[in-house]
Amino acid sequence: MDARDKKIATDLSYEIIKEVGRAIRPYVGKVESGEKVKMGADGTPTSLIDIIAEEKVINILKNAPVYSYIISEEIGELKLGKGTEKSVVLTQELRRELEDNEERPKFIFLVDPLDGTSNAIKEIPAYGISIAVANVPKGRIANLNDVELGFINNFGNGNFFEAEKGKGCWLNNESVHPSDETNIANMSLGGFTKSGTIEASKLVDNARRMRVLGSVVLELSYIASGRYDAFLDLRGSRIIDIAASKLIVEEAGGIITNKYGEKLNNKLSIHERAIVVAANTEKLHKQIIDILNNNQSEHFEKIGIISRIDKYKALLFSAKIIDYLEKKGKQVVIEKRLANKIEELKQDPKLDKRIKKVKKNSPKLSSFFDDVNLNRNFKTISESIFDFDCDMAIVLGGDGTLLRAQSKLKDETPLFGVNMGTVGFLTEIESEDTFKALDEVFNENYYKEKRTKLVVSHENHRYTAMNEVVIMTNKPAKMLHFEIQVDGEIIEEVRADGLIISTPSGSTAYAMSAGGPIVDPKVEGFVIIPICPYKLGVRPFIVSDNSEIIVKLLKKGKSAVFVMDGQRNEEAEYQEEIKFKKSEKDVYFIRTSTKYFYEKVKDKLSEGGINDGNHY
Repeated sequence: MDARDKKIATDLSYEIIKEVGRAIRPYVGKVESGEKVKMGADGTPTSLIDIIAEEKVINILKNAPVYSYIISEEIGELKLGKGTEKSVVLTQELRRELEDNEERPKFIFLVDPLDGTSNAIKEIPAYGISIAVANVPKGRIANLNDVELGFINNFGNGNFFEAEKGKGCWLNNESVHPSDETNIANMSLGGFTKSGTIEASKLVDNARRMRVLGSVVLELSYIASGRYDAFLDLRGSRIIDIAASKLIVEEAGGIITNKYGEKLNNKLSIHERAIVVAANTEKLHKQIIDILNNNQSEHFEKIGIISRIDKYKALLFSAKIIDYLEKKGKQVVIEKRLANKIEELKQDPKLDKRIKKVKKNSPKLSSFFDDVNLNRNFKTISESIFDFDCDMAIVLGGDGTLLRAQSKLKDETPLFGVNMGTVGFLTEIESEDTFKALDEVFNENYYKEKRTKLVVSHENHRYTAMNEVVIMTNKPAKMLHFEIQVDGEIIEEVRADGLIISTPSGSTAYAMSAGGPIVDPKVEGFVIIPICPYKLGVRPFIVSDNSEIIVKLLKKGKSAVFVMDGQRNEEAEYQEEIKFKKSEKDVYFIRTSTKYFYEKVKDKLSEGGINDGNHY
């Protein structure tokens, strides 16, 4: 967006704010203004005063001398300008090829014409308009990073915030900045929590004061001017509500992320929502994130190391990490089989050649192997993985290594995965970033991500799985006949080559290859996927993770094998039941990356092969 376009967008925004303010003035403080007249495009009820405000916005942009897209609370998504008005689906519209002589719209306006409607009706001076203006990208979906301008006006008291990307933030034409409060016990916290959230209650209890004014738009902006020290909306704010205030907070110098400390980069859509955690400083923001994720001030002093042992690169890199940790003053314990393999490698007469070859095949790691310290007895710091009693376990390998580790470690030992496999959905970072990421962890710049596990019950035995359980015949090309129950109700009888019961973590593994959906790890559910079902109408489905799933074998004379995370096999016979429930214990991963799940999925699925250098 060049200077000329910014001037056009700013002038239009100023006009909208002025005209909406005039239009709603006669309706403020009137009970009849709150009459619900329809459902808005975002699925919430629309009041008369909301309609009055939005009609002004649409009219101005419709008659503007340029074309624009608008995302607005009541009407949804439109293309407006030069006297035209057309309904669109913005995500589809941006990917569409322009027709001959068709003019490309200049802007995307994200508008909440009146945020704090109830306040306006009751004449409480906390209601206003929010306008964000974003670039129109070519050939891709627009996201929050495309927002260039933000404007918020509180009609109740006349305060006017505006921000320009990379230029700063102003309140009533004066530059503003957040407060410098870093003590969570002294903070002023605004926003909306979620009922039943223990961590949120703990956060509120820690705060000096809590404010709920009923306007996400205004309250989030209060961080920029120091009125609030922090703000959160754990219900999920609409993107149209936060697009302008996010820019205002960031340009003032504040921090705004999701619950896990990841940057907000949501797509621009009427249906999009985001959990918001914002604060004045990084220090206060981190304290809030830690409380919300139950990470508070956890120090990692005893570190376990588990590694694949079939690659020289992994063995040498494990030795490098051990040396790094001990220089940091950490107590280190390593798996016995890893210690044995490193000791074998030390005695290899071709050790120098092995190291040279590893360096050649792994150029990104080459410098780490220049001074690998093998001059110690690694067996003296080794234990069985079942005996590990550590604060954190570093796992070197792919997802298989990580799944093996979590199944044998004590419950809820936090895992830090270093990808030395092929794809590595579950691992935290690539190997070349290991030491930089560990520095962040030991400086307490991390968060813990929780993943659910399955408990599998069969014939008085109990097992666990983090990814999936696969039930199949032990004879190739033979079908099984299953009865599937959820909470006591038979939901399907199916003949198929097999069945997968998957957690959200496992949705990107075998379940995905078998045609199941990719499921965000934050979704509280399990996926049931028949493998090559005989009946065409059978499809995968998702059930609540509070449910009990029972699978029974119906074909007499046929047994089945059920496999947990590809690690453990057990057999089930005719009429035997296999029960699945959510484990009371979760798996925790140490995360430093701000890469969100979907971005990681896109990156990993585009690779999909074996990287050079992983065979040695």
